[in-house]
Amino acid sequence: MTPKPQTHCPLPPAATAASAPARAPLRALALAVAGGASALLLAGCVGTTVKTFEVQENFGSVATYSRLFDATPAQTCEASRRALLSQGYVISTQQAELIEGKKSFQPEAESHLQMVVRVVCVPEANDGKVSLGFVTALQDTYALRKTNNSASVGVGAIGSVSLPFSSSSESLVKVGSETISKDTFYESFFDLVKRYLIIDQAQASGG
Repeated sequence: MTPKPQTHCPLPPAATAASAPARAPLRALALAVAGGASALLLAGCVGTTVKTFEVQENFGSVATYSRLFDATPAQTCEASRRALLSQGYVISTQQAELIEGKKSFQPEAESHLQMVVRVVCVPEANDGKVSLGFVTALQDTYALRKTNNSASVGVGAIGSVSLPFSSSSESLVKVGSETISKDTFYESFFDLVKRYLIIDQAQASGG
């Protein structure tokens, strides 16, 4: 019995060649996605750069923020409260040994400042008749920011349609904060506190 010859049916050249072009778009898409991801990573690395600054503090024995008073801590803080009130400050915190006041300024149309003065009074002598007043003034800067909001109307099958008119909203954004370090600022405040202490002591003694 003569065995029958086996026949092979190889794919036609057109069919084998067609598989390569079919994979080409996928390969190009993968390369495009990988390239985009690399670009995003590079952009993220550039955006996360943090700018560093040198240390701004230099501790010393200069008494810019403190002053001795011949009065009890309660009397010094009360004189500080009256001094702030006389200059238009709104008292936000009032305790026996702590006073805090705020005042707003507007040097320009779109710039706003807020000054916060904090006074801490502590005893300096054993008998409590001498106190040390610590004063810190913090100035916050705010800028006016405008945001444009376009109007849109929802339409059932289409979605939302933007209209040709828009509205704008304004808000104050905090752009800076600084501790006041001018000696003249604190000198004028301490002189005003001393003046009110003299008035209070004169009234207490019946003078």
